[in-house]
Amino acid sequence: MVQSRIYYERDCLTELPKNSTVLYQNDHFAITVKHAGVNFHSEGEAGFVVQVSEQLGIPLFPVHRLDKMTSGLVILAKDSQTAAQFGKMFESREIEKYYLAISMRKPKKKMGWVKADMGSARRGDYKLLPTMENPAITQFISCALRTHERFFLIKPHTGKTHQIRVALKSLGSPIAGDERYAQADEARKEERGYLHAYALRFRLNDEEFSFDSPPDDGERFISAECKSQLEIWNKPWEQF
Repeated sequence: MVQSRIYYERDCLTELPKNSTVLYQNDHFAITVKHAGVNFHSEGEAGFVVQVSEQLGIPLFPVHRLDKMTSGLVILAKDSQTAAQFGKMFESREIEKYYLAISMRKPKKKMGWVKADMGSARRGDYKLLPTMENPAITQFISCALRTHERFFLIKPHTGKTHQIRVALKSLGSPIAGDERYAQADEARKEERGYLHAYALRFRLNDEEFSFDSPPDDGERFISAECKSQLEIWNKPWEQF
């Protein structure tokens, strides 16, 4: 019999210093929350994975990653077998991921899909290509918040590098605070890059799991208007 476990409450939280929180853990994996501005891997100083591994006292295995500017949910496996299992699940698109983003530009369309191959551009950027051989696939809905603010709920169906950031730029709505894909002078005025890994849903070993973690920093993310909309999007899988 398949059991369902949904963790929306914060009674499982383990606070860690600086840059991370453990939302939930069992014998096989931990669901952690990365803060914005933290390197995922170590680059001169301990990155997110190393920090959480040190705090929990065990080596952890990343099975996906978040950009430095992106906050939110990260799965870390506790053994290589579970890591391999998650890897196969990501490849076969068995793990649902949902992101939140805020832009200061109105999109070309309010909801829909962005589908296209991605390729390298200048200075480590990426861009959409006019081909569909192995496309990045991004689904989204959006709504207005305050003046000039556009709020996006995003479901990526693939996991390409910078996929969401490039998709929103292609819509004419680069993410606020994204110094790589938005106008640099405007982006630098923001407290953070406004992209957040909001929710995860998957089945592992005949058990269903779903997690969410609303953003808790960045003035635009914690505004009353944003929080009000998140009450509507509190189960994001019901929006698509």
